[in-house]
Amino acid sequence: MATLFDLPDLVLLEIFSYLPVRDRIRISRVCHRWKRLVDDRWLWRHVDLTLYTMRPKVMWHLLRRYMASRLHSLRLGGYLFSGSQAPQLSPALMRALGQKCPNLKRLCLHVADLSMVPITSLPSTLRTLELHSCEISMIWLQKEQDPTVLPLLECIVLDRVPAFRDEHLQGLTRFRALRSLVLGGTYRVTETGLDASLQELSYLQRLEVLGCTLSADSTLLAISRHLRDVRKIRLTVGGLSAQGLVFLEGMPVLESLCFQGPLITPEMPTPAQIVSSCLTMPKLRVLEVQGLGWEGQEAEKVLCKGLPHCMVIVRACPKESMDWWM
Repeated sequence: MATLFDLPDLVLLEIFSYLPVRDRIRISRVCHRWKRLVDDRWLWRHVDLTLYTMRPKVMWHLLRRYMASRLHSLRLGGYLFSGSQAPQLSPALMRALGQKCPNLKRLCLHVADLSMVPITSLPSTLRTLELHSCEISMIWLQKEQDPTVLPLLECIVLDRVPAFRDEHLQGLTRFRALRSLVLGGTYRVTETGLDASLQELSYLQRLEVLGCTLSADSTLLAISRHLRDVRKIRLTVGGLSAQGLVFLEGMPVLESLCFQGPLITPEMPTPAQIVSSCLTMPKLRVLEVQGLGWEGQEAEKVLCKGLPHCMVIVRACPKESMDWWM
């Protein structure tokens, strides 16, 4: 009868890739073959360290011993709610990531205090930067900062970053490679600030505005005025009306549109009104409705029948994992 040791290397590597980092290191002590497999470059392309409260010494060891040039994406947790004596992410660590990990493309920081970490210390190779429940300084993303910082940045996710405000949003305009922007729970951003920033971010191809204090109508108006090349839109339906939908009519290259609940107001457009507006968008191929209670109801049938050329997805609210931008 075959055992785990009889499996080919490629199968074992696939199995090991699902293990947390700590367990990967532990199994390297089982035998010489497993040690060789744990050292394989493929296994360390994507690393998630958010599961651990990790001392800086351990993080430096992982960086030097395992990750280095192999690393393509990294999820890293901070200690924002662990007290003043807890270790914090440092500028030195960020700079070391940039020096030792030349292939690092995606960095996701969770619950981290970045107020003392200048944005200039982040790896210049990043194409995606995600901040989840992080603290940033007032000058972190402001437009006056060095325009050569993060020259390759294509996507930024700002999820529950309480200090983020209009000035920071305006600062994003210096990232000329930026094509994807996700704002989640950034309640300090105003309608005026969004409109002014999108005017300079006209090259965006994906915009998601979720859980903010902005009304859906004002967001759609700003999109229709400034983002004529946008291909994907996702937003919560608070303040959405039939008039707001009209702002989107005729969008020339919009391919995917998602409305997310659970807030429903009397002004909420009917399924028939949504169909009418969507039919004016020549490239639309995906319509998604989440958390409006329409799944299995007459509303879902109206959408599917009225938009036969589209993939219509009607489902309940996404889970609380905050993975809604993926």
